[in-house]
Amino acid sequence: MDKEVQAYIKALAPADKAIANKLYEEISKGLPDAENKIWHRHPVWFLNGNPIVGFHKLKDCVRILFWSGQTFDEPDLLPEGSFKAAEARYTSVDEIKPKDLKRWLDKSKKIQWDYKNIVKRKGVLERLS
Repeated sequence: MDKEVQAYIKALAPADKAIANKLYEEISKGLPDAENKIWHRHPVWFLNGNPIVGFHKLKDCVRILFWSGQTFDEPDLLPEGSFKAAEARYTSVDEIKPKDLKRWLDKSKKIQWDYKNIVKRKGVLERLS
Protein backbone atom coordinates (compact mmCIF):
# COMPACT_ATOMS: atom_id res chain seq x y z
CA MET A 1 0.00 0.00 0.00
CA ASP A 2 1.26 3.47 -0.92
CA LYS A 3 2.45 5.28 2.23
CA GLU A 4 0.21 8.30 1.60
CA VAL A 5 -2.82 6.04 1.08
CA GLN A 6 -1.91 4.17 4.26
CA ALA A 7 -1.71 7.47 6.16
CA TYR A 8 -5.07 8.57 4.72
CA ILE A 9 -6.79 5.41 5.95
CA LYS A 10 -5.00 5.43 9.30
CA ALA A 11 -6.30 8.95 10.04
CA LEU A 12 -9.96 7.89 9.72
CA ALA A 13 -12.29 7.09 12.63
CA PRO A 14 -12.56 3.32 13.35
CA ALA A 15 -15.86 2.71 11.48
CA ASP A 16 -14.68 4.71 8.46
CA LYS A 17 -11.29 2.98 8.59
CA ALA A 18 -13.03 -0.41 8.36
CA ILE A 19 -14.94 0.76 5.27
CA ALA A 20 -11.80 2.23 3.69
CA ASN A 21 -9.77 -0.91 4.35
CA LYS A 22 -12.47 -3.11 2.79
CA LEU A 23 -12.76 -0.83 -0.25
CA TYR A 24 -8.97 -0.73 -0.61
CA GLU A 25 -8.79 -4.54 -0.44
CA GLU A 26 -11.59 -5.10 -2.97
CA ILE A 27 -10.41 -2.40 -5.41
CA SER A 28 -6.81 -3.62 -5.30
CA LYS A 29 -7.99 -7.18 -5.94
CA GLY A 30 -10.29 -6.08 -8.78
CA LEU A 31 -7.76 -3.73 -10.42
CA PRO A 32 -4.38 -5.42 -9.78
CA ASP A 33 -2.65 -3.59 -12.65
CA ALA A 34 -3.90 -0.13 -11.67
CA GLU A 35 -1.72 2.59 -10.22
CA ASN A 36 -2.94 3.70 -6.78
CA LYS A 37 -2.05 7.02 -5.19
CA ILE A 38 -3.44 10.02 -3.38
CA TRP A 39 -4.97 12.38 -5.93
CA HIS A 40 -6.90 15.49 -4.95
CA ARG A 41 -6.41 14.41 -1.31
CA HIS A 42 -7.94 10.93 -1.52
CA PRO A 43 -7.03 7.43 -2.81
CA VAL A 44 -7.60 6.93 -6.54
CA TRP A 45 -6.79 4.06 -8.93
CA PHE A 46 -5.66 4.79 -12.50
CA LEU A 47 -5.37 2.69 -15.65
CA ASN A 48 -2.94 4.15 -18.19
CA GLY A 49 -3.11 7.50 -16.41
CA ASN A 50 -6.91 7.64 -16.52
CA PRO A 51 -8.74 7.84 -13.16
CA ILE A 52 -11.02 4.84 -12.69
CA VAL A 53 -12.19 4.66 -9.08
CA GLY A 54 -11.49 6.28 -5.74
CA PHE A 55 -12.95 6.71 -2.30
CA HIS A 56 -13.00 9.42 0.31
CA LYS A 57 -14.52 10.41 3.59
CA LEU A 58 -17.49 12.74 3.45
CA LYS A 59 -19.15 14.28 6.49
CA ASP A 60 -21.45 11.33 7.20
CA CYS A 61 -20.12 8.45 5.07
CA VAL A 62 -17.34 7.05 2.90
CA ARG A 63 -18.06 7.46 -0.79
CA ILE A 64 -16.73 5.32 -3.61
CA LEU A 65 -16.66 7.11 -6.96
CA PHE A 66 -16.37 5.55 -10.40
CA TRP A 67 -15.36 8.19 -12.95
CA SER A 68 -17.25 6.41 -15.76
CA GLY A 69 -19.93 4.87 -13.52
CA GLN A 70 -22.98 6.49 -15.09
CA THR A 71 -22.46 4.31 -18.14
CA PHE A 72 -22.27 1.05 -16.13
CA ASP A 73 -26.09 0.68 -16.06
CA GLU A 74 -26.03 -0.12 -12.34
CA PRO A 75 -29.03 1.03 -10.26
CA ASP A 76 -27.03 1.15 -7.00
CA LEU A 77 -24.54 3.64 -8.46
CA LEU A 78 -25.98 7.15 -8.32
CA PRO A 79 -24.99 9.94 -10.73
CA GLU A 80 -22.47 12.43 -9.36
CA GLY A 81 -21.54 15.70 -11.01
CA SER A 82 -22.04 16.86 -14.57
CA PHE A 83 -19.81 14.32 -16.35
CA LYS A 84 -20.01 10.49 -16.26
CA ALA A 85 -19.17 9.77 -12.61
CA ALA A 86 -21.36 7.70 -10.28
CA GLU A 87 -21.10 6.93 -6.59
CA ALA A 88 -22.16 4.67 -3.74
CA ARG A 89 -22.03 5.75 -0.10
CA TYR A 90 -21.32 3.62 2.95
CA THR A 91 -21.84 4.24 6.65
CA SER A 92 -20.94 0.68 7.70
CA VAL A 93 -18.57 -1.94 6.32
CA ASP A 94 -21.54 -4.35 6.32
CA GLU A 95 -23.17 -2.29 3.55
CA ILE A 96 -20.38 -3.15 1.09
CA LYS A 97 -21.50 -5.96 -1.23
CA PRO A 98 -18.34 -7.58 -2.64
CA LYS A 99 -20.25 -9.13 -5.59
CA ASP A 100 -21.57 -5.72 -6.63
CA LEU A 101 -18.19 -4.08 -6.15
CA LYS A 102 -16.46 -6.78 -8.22
CA ARG A 103 -19.01 -6.31 -11.03
CA TRP A 104 -18.54 -2.53 -10.94
CA LEU A 105 -14.75 -2.92 -11.00
CA ASP A 106 -14.99 -5.31 -13.96
CA LYS A 107 -17.11 -2.74 -15.80
CA SER A 108 -14.64 0.03 -14.88
CA LYS A 109 -11.95 -1.78 -16.88
CA LYS A 110 -14.20 -2.15 -19.94
CA ILE A 111 -16.13 1.14 -19.87
CA GLN A 112 -13.90 4.20 -19.69
CA TRP A 113 -14.22 7.84 -20.61
CA ASP A 114 -11.03 9.81 -21.21
CA TYR A 115 -10.71 11.95 -18.08
CA LYS A 116 -6.93 12.05 -18.53
CA ASN A 117 -7.32 14.49 -21.45
CA ILE A 118 -10.44 16.38 -20.36
CA VAL A 119 -8.56 19.65 -19.82
CA LYS A 120 -6.83 19.39 -23.20
CA ARG A 121 -10.24 18.80 -24.80
CA LYS A 122 -11.76 21.77 -22.94
CA GLY A 123 -14.19 19.71 -20.87
CA VAL A 124 -15.26 17.33 -23.63
CA LEU A 125 -15.19 13.64 -22.72
CA GLU A 126 -14.52 10.96 -25.30
CA ARG A 127 -15.19 7.30 -24.72
CA LEU A 128 -12.06 5.13 -24.64
CA SER A 129 -13.68 1.73 -24.41
